[in-house]
Amino acid sequence: MTTYTPTPRIENCWQAACEVQQRAYAPYSQYFVGAALLTKQSDQIFVGCNVENASYGATICAERTAILSAVATLGKIEITDLVLVTRQPAPPCGMCLQVISEFSSPETLIYLATAEKISHKHALKDFLPIQFSPQNLQND
Repeated sequence: MTTYTPTPRIENCWQAACEVQQRAYAPYSQYFVGAALLTKQSDQIFVGCNVENASYGATICAERTAILSAVATLGKIEITDLVLVTRQPAPPCGMCLQVISEFSSPETLIYLATAEKISHKHALKDFLPIQFSPQNLQND
């Protein structure tokens, strides 16, 4: 992992992720997550937090919450940057990586952070080098 010094734009995204992390609903795991993303289609920052459920399977992660908000607002999107705030820098889960890949390019940047700082930045392709994509569904 490479240490990262954020640009002002990413710093704003990180601050938004830190703020929304405070609103996460995590009574079972106590693992509070905030996410914020930027798209090619807008200068708006879209945020999301994790929302747990007693059935566990109905829990939704912060990254997917932010993505769904962006899609609900803009329609088709392409994520350029995603900041993820957790108690220790941690990558997105596998399910979130698949959803991120649906709305991103392999070069989309993912920043891993805590409430204190952004620690690392990686391209999506670092986390998901071979992804299942809409091209896999095409008939030959």
